Amino acid sequence: MRFNPVVILAVFLLSYTAVGCLSHSEENSGIDIVVNYDSTNGTIVQTYVDGELESTSSIILDFDFSKTISEYDLVSFGIDPNDGRSPILEAAESSQMVSVEFSEHGIYYLDAFTIDEMEARVNLTIVVRIELNIEWNQDTTNEPNSLEIDSIPKNGGPYPSMIIIDSDVENPELIDNVGGGREVEITWRLFDEADDACLIRPTTVDEGEIANWKVHHRITNEVHDLRISYDSGQDNIDIDHSISILYEEVESPPNP
Repeated sequence: MRFNPVVILAVFLLSYTAVGCLSHSEENSGIDIVVNYDSTNGTIVQTYVDGELESTSSIILDFDFSKTISEYDLVSFGIDPNDGRSPILEAAESSQMVSVEFSEHGIYYLDAFTIDEMEARVNLTIVVRIELNIEWNQDTTNEPNSLEIDSIPKNGGPYPSMIIIDSDVENPELIDNVGGGREVEITWRLFDEADDACLIRPTTVDEGEIANWKVHHRITNEVHDLRISYDSGQDNIDIDHSISILYEEVESPPNP
């Protein structure tokens, strides 16, 4: 009976990943590295007010090396994020926890490692998924600002699986509970890097009403611009965008 070598390789890699995210030892190293973690994913949030960036959160994940055992005294624990930053190191005598901060979205293949007094080093790989939400607001305008959507991961990892755009445009009543305003005509456009509108949706927003545009966009290897054109009308509008940059759920499972 013949065995498919591709299937055998896939089974081997899958079994190695399941073990490697928790514990790994190298032959003759005398180190059994064990890393525990409550979470391997998170979402960065960017907040825009009146079309200007106001704040950006970051994600901090903790990795616990306290169950690592070694034939010789351990000197340090570390995480290499493999994104251009230097490895994050902790002296074993002072801390058995390594914290890593993420300020950019992406899939990260972290190298967790420990070094003993004999300079032996053992590594294991931990996969982390960091996504991005953009909450964007601009009120009382007839000249909406554009919003840049940068879905390209800065760590050189795989591209996101999807961009979700959920946009509301409100035409508030000119006078509360009285009205007196008029309808407004607008057009949503999503531009690609060639400045071509790859997605377009025109609509009319009556006074006191909200128009919504929600779309799932799978072209994630380009920077896009989301723009709203004010086509006709006299009333100012309020705009709220919610943008999600999402990745495949390939992260290592938590093992607290």
